[in-house]
Amino acid sequence: MSLNWKEINLVLSELDLPGMQIQKALQSAYDVMALRLYGRGKTRLLLVSLSPGACRLHETFRAFPKTDKPLRFAEFLNSRIVNGYIEEAVQLGDNRIVRLLIRHGENHYRLYIRLWSNAANVIVTGPDGAVLDAMKRLPKRGEVSGGRYTPEEEFGSGPEYPAGTDAAGADSGVPPGKILVYNIREFDAPGTFNEKLDAWYAEHGGGLSLEKLREQVRKKFEGSISRLGASLEKLRAKEADYAAADRFKEYGDIILANMGTIRDGDAWLEANNFYHEGLIRIKLDPRKKPSAMAEYYYEEYRKAKNGLADVRAELAEGGGALKRLEEEYARLLAETNPLRLNRLMQGKGQKAGTPPQALNADRKRPGLSFRTGGRPGGDWLIIVGRDAAENDALLRRHVKGNDLWLHARDFPGSYVFIKQKPGKSVPLDILLDAGNLALFYSKGRGNGEGDLFYTQVKYLRRAKNGPKGLVIPTQEKNIHVKMEEARLKELEHCRIEK
Repeated sequence: MSLNWKEINLVLSELDLPGMQIQKALQSAYDVMALRLYGRGKTRLLLVSLSPGACRLHETFRAFPKTDKPLRFAEFLNSRIVNGYIEEAVQLGDNRIVRLLIRHGENHYRLYIRLWSNAANVIVTGPDGAVLDAMKRLPKRGEVSGGRYTPEEEFGSGPEYPAGTDAAGADSGVPPGKILVYNIREFDAPGTFNEKLDAWYAEHGGGLSLEKLREQVRKKFEGSISRLGASLEKLRAKEADYAAADRFKEYGDIILANMGTIRDGDAWLEANNFYHEGLIRIKLDPRKKPSAMAEYYYEEYRKAKNGLADVRAELAEGGGALKRLEEEYARLLAETNPLRLNRLMQGKGQKAGTPPQALNADRKRPGLSFRTGGRPGGDWLIIVGRDAAENDALLRRHVKGNDLWLHARDFPGSYVFIKQKPGKSVPLDILLDAGNLALFYSKGRGNGEGDLFYTQVKYLRRAKNGPKGLVIPTQEKNIHVKMEEARLKELEHCRIEK
């Protein structure tokens, strides 16, 4: 439940904001911010939440989470109003719009906090109502830089309705003109009204309550844990199958030991099993000579052994990921500060609730990774496998069908991948970036230029019985690239450190 107008007035009366200095603006999510204030010998943290169903402002007594990267609106506020003084803090009528008048040197600003459940926002204007910025940029409402916001013209600056009543707001779902009676809620807790609100919303505050946030954690993590566990079970079954690879070597040895007894056209060999007691029947290809049949089983043995090593490596990696996932799940469920939990669920700048196996993926991925943000072509991820093992690992677990693959045409070397962005074509400049990397990390580096293949990963097929990582491209295109020293130096600055 959001605050009603009476509760907002009580919050403001307890805080006594006029005369307080703004020390810092903080923002932990796109709809949660706080102002650190100092005045009358005390520091306060004024929380503003625009979360639907829990729109509110009040003093919070909980630690406000830090962000890895400052968010846009907090940066704007810190550039304009930090070290400014609040001259006035009032609610406009009974309309759940709080106006802070702020003086910063010679400049004056108006900071409006609109606490409407379906249209909440924080808007900063100049004295003339010109919008400087908004926490939620809403062009249709004119709540963007260059727009105009003057709610006093619509709502005035004083109460418009009889004491104890309020008009139904446009966002309330109640028919216009209906008179509602609002009361200040009673909470069975000690302290000021601000302290009671802070405690109550921590447990029941809609999307920012511990109950709701923990439910989000469960939904996100339990599904991920279940899927990862199922994948590990399949790998264990494959491991058991590959672990029996020694039988292929035994078949080859027994065939070679009994070559004199095998006749042309035989489909089976029945012989003494000198590895185990008793007789054994081994399937033969009537078209192949005994020596070729033995070599066939030896080759199956080698393939199974290589596959076993790969499967065990995947099991180790998956087991580690599952352990980290379960530890992160337990850590989030144990968090008691809803603001910090909400920040953690933002995934440090990724989509809310991103499970930890996706966090720090750049650093855990084999090979080299480059992010091109800030360069021509925009922000793209380019991955370089430096040897056959890294090429194979990237193909198996880190790229998808629509990602772009590049490789030097006439020289052995790295596989380079450009991660696809939905609905976007790879710009030429990014293609040249990847081409320079493919040539630089190949045996053709000394030539200074060369031809490259490129195609989508889905058009690669593994070479039958080929070495690890070897693929054959189809539907490939060609590009001729000259190495550019300046481009490579710029890319080095884009390299993700591990």
